[in-house]
Amino acid sequence: MSHYFENDETIKSKERIIHVKINNTELQFISDNGVFSKKGLDFGTRCLLENIDLNNLKGNILDFGCGYGPIGIYLAKTLNINIDMLDVNLRAIALARKNANLNKVNVNIFESNIYENVTKKYDFIITNPPIRVGKKILYEILFKAKDYLNKNGELWLVINKNQGAKSLIKDLEQKYTVRVVSKSKGFYIICAINN
Repeated sequence: MSHYFENDETIKSKERIIHVKINNTELQFISDNGVFSKKGLDFGTRCLLENIDLNNLKGNILDFGCGYGPIGIYLAKTLNINIDMLDVNLRAIALARKNANLNKVNVNIFESNIYENVTKKYDFIITNPPIRVGKKILYEILFKAKDYLNKNGELWLVINKNQGAKSLIKDLEQKYTVRVVSKSKGFYIICAINN
């Protein structure tokens, strides 16, 4: 079976429009087979976006593993701020570009395997990380984020309790100052600060 973090050109395209309301912001997204949460905004992403303090977001923001674009596009629509978005899945990147146009936002979207094409530092890295890549790559994503965060920059992520949230928090505390911002239906919203 293919995963949304792989480029599998054999997956037949079947685009669909998804209507999403996050807080009071209405958005439309074009989704497709072969991308994460193709049928609609996934609950973890919704929890993340509903619990992040928008008044606190400033500077440069990276949406890591952007998929078809809900995190970065929502933030760009809500705030007038510089947002970069990356993914390894080329279909997801093409959709994110279409969705940026559809929602009339200006964002920078690019392909990158983990951080290989990232060339600057950020004040915030925000992600619903690809848990199915396995612990080794997941930890590389989350711990290498330190190298791409400014001092006191924040890594925001969502993870389900059943996917190892508690052990991940303990591990993150070795390198970051960690705060559990919210818990909802087993999903933990975590802020890890790079001091």
